[in-house]
Amino acid sequence: MDLNKKIYIAGHNGMVGAAIKRKLTEAGYKNIILRSRQELDLSIQSDVEKFFAENKPQVVIIAAAKVGGIHANNIYRAEFLYNNLMIETNLIEASKQYDVEKLIFLGSSCIYPKHSPQPIKEEFVLSGYLEPTNEPYSIAKITGIKLCENYFRQYGANFFSLMPTNLYGPNDYFNLENSHVIPGLIRKMQEAKLNGLKEVTLWGTGKATREFLYVEDLAEAVQFAIENLNASDIYNLEISQLNIGTGIEVSISELAAQIKKTVKFDGELIYDTSKPDGMPRRLLDVSRVHSLGWKHKTSLEQGLMLTYKWFNENYQSIRT
Repeated sequence: MDLNKKIYIAGHNGMVGAAIKRKLTEAGYKNIILRSRQELDLSIQSDVEKFFAENKPQVVIIAAAKVGGIHANNIYRAEFLYNNLMIETNLIEASKQYDVEKLIFLGSSCIYPKHSPQPIKEEFVLSGYLEPTNEPYSIAKITGIKLCENYFRQYGANFFSLMPTNLYGPNDYFNLENSHVIPGLIRKMQEAKLNGLKEVTLWGTGKATREFLYVEDLAEAVQFAIENLNASDIYNLEISQLNIGTGIEVSISELAAQIKKTVKFDGELIYDTSKPDGMPRRLLDVSRVHSLGWKHKTSLEQGLMLTYKWFNENYQSIRT
């Protein structure tokens, strides 16, 4: 890949976009195009088209999305559906209109059915009912996948989708109400430790299992895809998207115990079983991306230590 290619990262201030920006900058890419939400509202089609006309990016990475944990997904259902649909639709259509050479859409493993066979293969998408608590977000992401696939099939556009598993790392969203499980638990346990509390309450039974990928590993997967993959590589496998994960699952109770050890919280972990677990199990089959030449590098223990270090260094700015 030419290091002078004009690469637009949509959503560069988020956890994923920021990691991709760091990775590509470290790799020597010199023409990375960035716009904040204040500079460019991706939900407004005319603004997006004007941006593409003026800047003519050659590679587009869609890391922009409205995201959150179980609580946020369940409460802000219309917002999660509308905002994500508008963002991805505007970006994909503008990329086609302005002849973008390669577009990579980043989705989520929540696109797969709630009771999907495990580990989850790419072809299981649309094979059953979704988890109700995050159905709107899932539908938006599935739409983005199918937009990329069908722009390839109808127009020959080099657009394809990567489906990362649950992500965590620097720049994660540590809000106690709306965060995902890892940043939420890190903050809960850190503040419980600082305030001398003797227990922390977790949602659900702790029995649900999840797979977690350190965000810097995802950024490396995106760089790998920019340099080595094309849409035909994905669709020739007769799949609509490519799973990106570790292939390793951990129960929420095991995860909480590891975070407790990382934070050095000495109190008790209490499980509120009146709250939902969400999907009972979610483990991606990552054999296809392994066969194409990419594999994660960071263990969960290492990733949690690095995330907690970043959290401590930035605690004052993320407390509110």
